[in-house]
Amino acid sequence: MGNLKTSFANAVRPMPPRDPHEPVRAATPLELLFDLVSVIAIAAAAAGLHHAISENHALDGIIRFGLAFFAIWWAWMNYTWFASAYDNNDAPFRLLTMVIMAGALAMAAGIGQFFKSLDLTLVVGGYVVMRLAMVALWLRTARHDPERRTTTLRYAFGIAAVQIYWVAFVLLQPQSEFFFYALFVFGGVLELFVPVFAERASQTPWHRHHMIERYGLLNIIVLGETLLAGSIALAKAFGEHFEIVLVHIALSALVVVFSMWWLYFAEEDHLDDNKLSKAFVWAYGHILIYASGAAVGAGFAVLVDVVTNHAKVGLLVGVFAVAVPVALYLIGLWFVRDRFVFAGAAQSALPVFALLIVLAPLTPLGLEGVAALVVLCVLVRNGLSRAE
Repeated sequence: MGNLKTSFANAVRPMPPRDPHEPVRAATPLELLFDLVSVIAIAAAAAGLHHAISENHALDGIIRFGLAFFAIWWAWMNYTWFASAYDNNDAPFRLLTMVIMAGALAMAAGIGQFFKSLDLTLVVGGYVVMRLAMVALWLRTARHDPERRTTTLRYAFGIAAVQIYWVAFVLLQPQSEFFFYALFVFGGVLELFVPVFAERASQTPWHRHHMIERYGLLNIIVLGETLLAGSIALAKAFGEHFEIVLVHIALSALVVVFSMWWLYFAEEDHLDDNKLSKAFVWAYGHILIYASGAAVGAGFAVLVDVVTNHAKVGLLVGVFAVAVPVALYLIGLWFVRDRFVFAGAAQSALPVFALLIVLAPLTPLGLEGVAALVVLCVLVRNGLSRAE
């Protein structure tokens, strides 16, 4: 009996706040597994966007991709910040994390149906499972972090209240697309407000370097969507009939994704202090970086469909499907980092190149022009940063 009690005590431990100044705070294997599960849902959303654009339903596809991506990103982000502050790696923490992963897989399974018919039943079902597991985690911290009890309880009850809204939303799914989208956006605003409201009581002890690493790791996985599209293009190029255009698409995909990686992982620190106002801008602003990164892969997949005669749109639409998200990726990086760390010409480099990239499809260079401009952006931005 004594051994059993000891084993239980080791499996279930208190969940006090972690030290935000730990000298070494790296991503755990559980966090990496959580990222892998999240990216399955991201891939499902990117596939929906790809097929919508190829079928000449770009506007509907973009809107539905944005809504689906918000749900995926928000659930990932909330867990990631929580784990940075309170991860104790005991059995309940691991099990609740796995429940959240199961919810993410359910979301991924429902995204295809959402793109087809706006049916959110499975998506919201998986999402609510994820969020209720987060409620349980926050209630655990409320018991073991008396200094931030108000903050943790605000998180727990705020998240729970918004889930009631989502359940009602699914049960009463409006027939009008306008009201559907409007009510979804309202729910998203409620979700975004919960951390702002909770953190006003007292700031949770997240680890700055750990968060920078976690966000960077997800960006690497998201950029893998573009590498996958390039690989598919190369495989089709050497299929039954050799297509040099598909080789160009594959090489362009490599150049673009390597450049996007280079721009994100620059020498400048992404988050140079723990101020809450800047942390919110950086944390929330990353949705543009992640969503556009995934959309670039969808754009290259559209180009493969166009070249292989499996799309109802032309080459120009396919090139724009790559250029626009690449430009938005640059704007996202400017919004969360470059406008804070630079002055003068270096501060304007990313917005200027974003504009040029959006215009590139209208030139004779097309896709190759987009790829060349992203490379030039890396060179110019880094050169200007060293000159300051």
